[in-house]
This record gives sequence, C-alpha cells and structure tokens, in this order.
Amino acid sequence: MRLLIMLNLFFLCCSVALAQQDTTFTRAQGYKGIWFELGQVSTYGDKYSGGLGTYTAKHRPLAIYDTTSNKTFFVYGGTTGKNEKHLQCMISYYDHSDGKVPRPVVVYDKKGVDDPHDNPSLLIDDKGYLWVFVSGRGTARMGYKYRSTEPYKIDTFKQVSREEMTYPQPWYVPQRGYFHFFTKYSGMRELYFESSSDGHVWSKDRKLAGIKRPDDDQAGHYQISSRNGERLATFFNWHPNGNVDRRTNLYYLETKDMGETWQTSDHEQVSLPVSQVDHPALVEEYFSKNQNVYLKDINFDHQGNPIALFIVSNGHKAGPDNGLRHWKIAHWNGESWRIHDVCTSDHNYDMGSLYVEEHFWWVIAPTASGPQPWGTGGDMVIWESSNRGESWNKVMRVTGQSEYNHTYLRSPVNAHRDFYGFWADGDPGSFSSSRLYFMNKAGKVFPLPYEMDGSFKRIQSE
Repeated sequence: MRLLIMLNLFFLCCSVALAQQDTTFTRAQGYKGIWFELGQVSTYGDKYSGGLGTYTAKHRPLAIYDTTSNKTFFVYGGTTGKNEKHLQCMISYYDHSDGKVPRPVVVYDKKGVDDPHDNPSLLIDDKGYLWVFVSGRGTARMGYKYRSTEPYKIDTFKQVSREEMTYPQPWYVPQRGYFHFFTKYSGMRELYFESSSDGHVWSKDRKLAGIKRPDDDQAGHYQISSRNGERLATFFNWHPNGNVDRRTNLYYLETKDMGETWQTSDHEQVSLPVSQVDHPALVEEYFSKNQNVYLKDINFDHQGNPIALFIVSNGHKAGPDNGLRHWKIAHWNGESWRIHDVCTSDHNYDMGSLYVEEHFWWVIAPTASGPQPWGTGGDMVIWESSNRGESWNKVMRVTGQSEYNHTYLRSPVNAHRDFYGFWADGDPGSFSSSRLYFMNKAGKVFPLPYEMDGSFKRIQSE
C-alpha cells in the first residue's frame, strides 16, 4: 500500500511537471480568434456557432484597464492559423500611451481542443501581476491558474494550480484578497466559489447554488458576477432538472465579507447553498411562463445598486419560430426590482455589455441582423438610456457591410474611452476565419491585426 501511494504521488508530480514543461510562452503571428460550432443543429442552424474568441458570458472579466501601466490587458480564445480550430488561451494588451498592440502570448495551448468553453479569464492584483484563469470542462479537462512572473508583463507565466473549474470569474478585492466564482459539474452545472489571501493558497470550494425540486435528479445554473468595492455580486439562473435548454428565472446574491455571509438585495441574510426554486434570492420568475433566461452582463448604478442585462426568449432553438429575443435589464432601485425592456434581436447568444455612467447608461450589443440572419451575433448597435434604464433609444449602428456576424462584445473593467469594448466575428453557418476588434467610446471600430510582421503594431493614435 505504501509503495502504491508513493507511485501515485510520483505520477502526480510528473504530470504537473509535464504540464508546466509543455507550456511554451510563444508569441502568435497575429490576432486570430477561435471558430466553433456546438453541433446542436435545427432548421435555422446551430444553437450557437461562429467566432467565439470572447465567449462565454460566464468567463469574466476578459479585459481590464490598468491606470498604472496605462494599458488595457485582455485575454481571448485564439487559434494557430487561418484554417485551424486548435484553441490557444491568449493574452495581450493595448498600450494607450502609443496606440500599439504587441504580438499576443500563448499562455496555455489546449493541444487539439477546439472548444471555447475552455477560454481564459483575467485578474490583475494590487502589485500588477496578471493572473490568467484557464477554464476546464468538468473533470474531463482540468482548469489552470497562471500568474505572470513580472508585474504588467505578459512575456512569461508560472502555473499556480491545476484543478476542476469551469467558467472562471476571478476578482481582486483591495486589502482583502482574491475571490473566484466558478462552476463544477457535480450535479450538472452547480455554482461554487473560493477565496485566497495571496492567490496561491485557496479556501475549500463552497457551493453557492444547486437547486433541485423533489423529483429532480440534477441541478443546473449559470451565473455572471462582478465587484463593487468590497462587495461581490452574482446574478444566476436555474436549469430545471439540469436541462440547460430550459434555463429560466433570475436570482441575485451578494457578499461583503469574501463569502463568509451572503444576502439578497434587500439585505436578508441567507444560508448556502441555494437549493429551492422559490428562494429569497429570486428577482423575477419566468418558469411558469415557459420562458428562457440568457444572462449577459452585470453592473451597478451610482448608488451601488446592482443591474443585470439579460435576454428572455421563448425557446432554445435558433430561428424565427421562437420570435424575437427580448433584451431586458433588472435594476434594484434601493427598494424593489424594476424590469425594463431595452431592445430585441434575433438570437439567444447575441451577447453584449452594459455600461453605466451617472446620467447615461448604454448597451452595446449585436442587436441588428447581420450578414448571417438568425445566426449567432449580427451587427453592433449602441443603445442609450437617460432615465436609469426605463426607456432606451438607438444611438448608432457601430458595424455594417460586414462579411461575418459580430458577437460577444465584452466591456473591460474600468473601461478606457479608447478601448471601450472588444469582440470577434465569424460565420455562424460554416467554418471561417475569425477576426478580433475593439471600439472606442465614440463608436469607431479598430480591427486587431490578423497577421503581424513585427513585434508591435500601431492601431490608433490620438
């Protein structure tokens, strides 16, 4: 028995060492996004497909503007070449001082995996170290945490851990430490969290939500999270009996003490995990209406009240049979939840972001039908509200006359006006190349260089 234990420890150490040796921090020759198709096809195409380098909404954050270095750092799912589906987890930055981007760095090579569910997320700590959380897929493909070896540098990284984690959502809370929302496939998709004071030694995984009705065999949830000061907040939905195609309802919880206690928007403390459908965390009920809920983004108003951006639809299949998809916000106004309509689009996986300033709120998303109608994405549009989300007006169409649909626009944390959102394009109907883009606050679009000859490329200069 002792020999068996020693052999197991030996092979474990070897596997970790090999994982570290196999990771080469090479520079890619340009910005090439991963293309993907789920394979769940109906009359109007796949449930979702196309250029998914900035997928999913549950990978958060993907970009952060850092004032010290004056750079917007970002991660995405890249690939090795024009005709490849080989996933590489990439990091790069836009330097606001000179308008240049470097050749992106491969933090982790997925070695044949083509699935952007394994895309990375990003964290920057108070010392300027860059943390890349590489998503796994249940226990079939493990996740990884990496930290840069130097502050504000993307050249090399050190592997911190190998563990089960999907849809990583890491946050750094000044003077408190590191917090991580993620998913485990312990009962389909159940929500968990962990915390750390230094990013190296983490607490035991704690279950946040796993709702099962008496006759259910499985639970299921997706979540989107964010940080406001010392408060960490999450909106999540519910998958009845683990059925992701029936995702529904909207829930909200927050913690102000790194996960020690949790409360609803009206400060009612609750015990974890959330296990009942009718729970104090419930914001809005959609199950009885047979409506699906697709989470998009989370933000806070100037009083610190939470806001969710989400889509409500009549079913999971693509196409007109389920009607237009209705974009909505749920806003806690300090006394009650208010649900307001924003706009409509033609696909459940049209993904955009919510921006909040004192007098204006914006939604930037692919809500205009693009060159591949009823497919994932479309053309980017800016919507504006001047009354705290009660009504919305179309400001401008950001993209047009495109070759492919644009989708999964992501807002950087602390977004700078010159790098206000970034996303990818791709043909949702057939395998294609996928390019990456960013836009400034005025709505001007800048493609990231698909091919690069030198080490840097100037994109924009003021």
